[in-house]
Amino acid sequence: MSDIGQKAVTVSLSRRLRQAGRPCVLIVMGVSGCGKSTVAQLMAGHLGWPVIEGDDLHTASNIARMSSGIPLTDADRAPWLDRIAAQVAAWGRAGQCGIVTCSSLKRKYREHIAGGSAAVCFVYLKGSREDIAPRLRQRTGHFMPVAMLDSQFATLEEPDMEEEVVMALDVNAAQDHLARQACAHLAALPG
Repeated sequence: MSDIGQKAVTVSLSRRLRQAGRPCVLIVMGVSGCGKSTVAQLMAGHLGWPVIEGDDLHTASNIARMSSGIPLTDADRAPWLDRIAAQVAAWGRAGQCGIVTCSSLKRKYREHIAGGSAAVCFVYLKGSREDIAPRLRQRTGHFMPVAMLDSQFATLEEPDMEEEVVMALDVNAAQDHLARQACAHLAALPG
């Protein structure tokens, strides 16, 4: 087993998440390469919820910019965040559960996506540049180059564990273990 597989899982639940109860929409967030897609798919397998890959909702021009090593601006991200927020709202109106992957780097992005609903929880995959850069170097078939990682960390506003509905997970643990632990913590919440 690798060092990553042997590390303990650190799961931190925010005060607001404990107060809000069990969420029905999860946004798996963090910088590029932190494991959002994998953890979201694993959680979906445990929960039986659908998953939407946030990268699939980017405009073609955004993908071209990022592929060329050009960081996105707030204006560039706006249509993408609108699409994610619309999906979250649609699930809420339909009383459905679901998971979306989205970097959600800034607090204002998270507020827009959640639309004021405490039923939306951000699952933050937290790691350092040193934790995540090797993953990006090994990844193939994705438009985000490793050179963009610094811009992701520069933009990142870590969730406030007192003010936001968030669960933080340490990316250094095995992803399947992270997913199982996150689901267990969600199941233990009232609701």
